Amino acid sequence: MSKASERGADVLIIGGGIHGLSTALFLAQAGVQVTVLEAQYCGRHASGVNAGGVRTLGRHAAEIPLALASRDLWHNLESTLGDDGGFVPSGQLKLAENAAELLECRHRVEHLQALGFAHEVLIDQHQVFEKVPSISRHVTGGIWVEDDGYAVPYRTVTAFRLAAQKRGVRIHENTPAQRIEQAGARWQVRTENGCFSAEHLVVTAGAWAAELAAQVGEPVPAHPEGLMLMVTHRVAPFCVPVLGATTRALSFKQFANGTVVIGGKLIGSLDFLSRHGEVDMARLGSSARTVTDLFPHLQHLGVNRVWAGVEAFTTDDLPVIGASRKASNLSYSFGFCGSGFQMGPGTGQRLAQLILGEHSDISLEPFAIDRFDVAAKAAASAIQPTSTLSQH
Repeated sequence: MSKASERGADVLIIGGGIHGLSTALFLAQAGVQVTVLEAQYCGRHASGVNAGGVRTLGRHAAEIPLALASRDLWHNLESTLGDDGGFVPSGQLKLAENAAELLECRHRVEHLQALGFAHEVLIDQHQVFEKVPSISRHVTGGIWVEDDGYAVPYRTVTAFRLAAQKRGVRIHENTPAQRIEQAGARWQVRTENGCFSAEHLVVTAGAWAAELAAQVGEPVPAHPEGLMLMVTHRVAPFCVPVLGATTRALSFKQFANGTVVIGGKLIGSLDFLSRHGEVDMARLGSSARTVTDLFPHLQHLGVNRVWAGVEAFTTDDLPVIGASRKASNLSYSFGFCGSGFQMGPGTGQRLAQLILGEHSDISLEPFAIDRFDVAAKAAASAIQPTSTLSQH
């Protein structure tokens, strides 16, 4: 096969994280020829270095249908990939630590029930203690989601990669996209390793996707952040569910080997040009204090490792998913604000359906890339002075 033919495809995907690889897999299953370009290595940033939460709990209402569809795929990941990604359906619990937080949880559940969603369930203090006997006695209750859980991020990304390659997807690592442009009926992507082309282009480049969208006149108000995590030494089993908190940043889980992974959108430092997230130990310390407030017996537990990755955050805390509004045969999936891992399989499947022209009951309209333009125009219109008739 010539180099030119190696660089041509039906669909070209920029970004080798869980969203890009899952989209590639579902397209390849439909017989589409797919090439993936990854700037570093697959799963280097948000997809491979997150806390591994498979969470529908606490989602924005617009995300819930897609998150629930994705959860169904997580529970059948073994049949899809030949590997379950280390997925454990442990359940997830968001803790309330006082009466006001419990009331906030109650209002949340009632609101979702009014929208027709029943996956989040309010539980009382006694039920929390039954699920997590060692937790601090000041906890007053919380929200429980039985079918949530966690997985091993890099194992999951690798499983999607291998399954996609088995279906014929070509993956080029260390190949950052520098310039995208549409030439006739095909998209051209310039890289330091040459030019690649395809009829359809998909941008799933995480924190670097907004730069590419801007090249085709679709700027997105998004900014990158370095997200941090830490893992402790091993400790005797004490917590089965994944835990979060109502008003404090927390993502907490204990793996089968006894280690505890602690995260929760912990913002560190960032060297964006070098594609490198930096660990800020002072900020990690505040998260550690949250953990010891909830589990005093862990106050002397040592931290084994800390790390960071880079993610994109949008101004409205919702991702961009769907078709370009300014160019043909261009699709996006990025800006998941530190909560995209769980949605990876479902978003990849839904985006593949969109590209293939297949029907889905899940609307992508809340995630449209032009929603920021619409909001900006509405805001500008609202502050326009009211015209008055001239006086004579």
